[in-house]
Amino acid sequence: MTAGMKASDIDVAIIGAGHNGLACAAYLAAAEIKVVVLEQNDVVGGAAVTEEFHPGFRNSVAAYTVSLLNPKVIADLELEKHGLKIVHRPAANFWPVDATRYLLMRRGLAERQAAIAQFSQRDAERLPDYDAMLERAADVLRDLVLTTPPNAGGGIVELIKGAGIGRRMLGLSLDEKRILLDLFTRSAADFLAGWFESDVVKAAFAFDGIVGNYAAPSTPGTAYVLLHHCFGEVNGKRGAWGHAIGGMGAITRAMAAAAEARGVRIRTGAKVQQIITRGDAAAGVVLAGGEEVFARAVAANVPPKLLFRDLVSANAVAEETRALFTGMRTGSGTFRMNVALAELPDFTCCPGGHAQDHHGAGIIIGPTLDYLERAYLDARMTGWSRQPVIEMLIPSTLDETLAPQGEHVASLFVQHVAPHLPGGRSWANAHEKAAFADLVVDTVTKHAPNFKRSVVARQVLSPLDIEQRFGMVDGDIFHGALSLDQLFSARPRLGYADYRLPLGGLYLCGSGAHPGGGVTGAPGHNAAREIIRDFKGWRGGPFVSKRKD
Repeated sequence: MTAGMKASDIDVAIIGAGHNGLACAAYLAAAEIKVVVLEQNDVVGGAAVTEEFHPGFRNSVAAYTVSLLNPKVIADLELEKHGLKIVHRPAANFWPVDATRYLLMRRGLAERQAAIAQFSQRDAERLPDYDAMLERAADVLRDLVLTTPPNAGGGIVELIKGAGIGRRMLGLSLDEKRILLDLFTRSAADFLAGWFESDVVKAAFAFDGIVGNYAAPSTPGTAYVLLHHCFGEVNGKRGAWGHAIGGMGAITRAMAAAAEARGVRIRTGAKVQQIITRGDAAAGVVLAGGEEVFARAVAANVPPKLLFRDLVSANAVAEETRALFTGMRTGSGTFRMNVALAELPDFTCCPGGHAQDHHGAGIIIGPTLDYLERAYLDARMTGWSRQPVIEMLIPSTLDETLAPQGEHVASLFVQHVAPHLPGGRSWANAHEKAAFADLVVDTVTKHAPNFKRSVVARQVLSPLDIEQRFGMVDGDIFHGALSLDQLFSARPRLGYADYRLPLGGLYLCGSGAHPGGGVTGAPGHNAAREIIRDFKGWRGGPFVSKRKD
């Protein structure tokens, strides 16, 4: 092994230059902490990257839309100054239902009510109360997003922190507490049944409960995933969805620029192979080529399951501790495609090949609650849905930098596929992957007959591809399921919610930590705050994070 970088050179080594790792680095550097970020790929960004996948056609490779990126992170890192520009979609979502009917959800309440009234007048009348209820619940979540959860068994400091959060909860009305309890424990289907009668309308709202979540709308806990997708905002408008000009890579390029402007060193092509330990503390990392990079602390922007399975050596922690993290539930059940298009899709229910508002919306193939349910059951039985749920975005309708004039790119985010196929089949089989990709194209073509012939090229990522390229175990876009046993004080695991891990000086700064997945920047922000607190109390000698358990 080479001598590597000395401990005196680096305070914190961050594993992974995804958006949370970059955000964490920028905050640490602002506190005059010396940071190096180590990224295995040749470009920064993790899953939030833009690349050319066919000559002249560029698109976001994995993460594909903007809403949850925290406004405080945007402001603190001055991302707009570093080139980030986010624009709104002309409409939120568009659901083709059949050959003649569709649901187009715009942002305005009156427009949304008019759209819903085509399926149920009663549901249209219920919408304002539903919106108000969901907004109140989302406000509670927003209050907690940038909070370090109380750490179970953490002594007086954690009791005080827990009491503060408890006071917030006590300030809610009884009705608001009931709503939160329902959202955290019930299925999306059961929760929505209390509000709406139309199967189409319920499916429209239930989609957020299954996206990136390998579950049926009838699965308990999916109501929370629905809420998780509702607490974001774009350009000050809550609940809105947008597009970063230049694709999702524009976000992480701006974050990298902000970090480097503060003195952060970013190394690409630097795959971390192992955590270096001294005693019961992390002391740096070993890279794939054998180079040792010493640091006083290590922050991991990788899934906890991967961290303890692959990077923390067998003798560094007790076997039961390792099993706690490697036993996390993972697997989003998702499949990603990018396609180059010669023309826009011409939908039977909403004809026209010229750009219209629905082309700039999230186009969702998932017309009824029963359709969403069967898609999951199919995947559990056979490995994939014969009628998959698809969210398609055509960002080139908003961003002329992505495709040649008159042509387009589309992102397709597909549910549900089994992370591991049954019966000895594997996503490593090119024929298996191509067969499902063909089915996805055929599914869209049923609603837009010109779609299949318009596809010029495609980029296809199975759950295995997502794991191998981005380190997301089982293709899990959230770094661990957003289930009740893996949320807030139990994320990633009970006793480790404060971003500090079992080894001294080892922190978690990625989506496996609170508040979870999505391109938010919040885990990176929160982890940096805890690291800074520990460094402020450091007085030389071996550095050990201040675990409170």
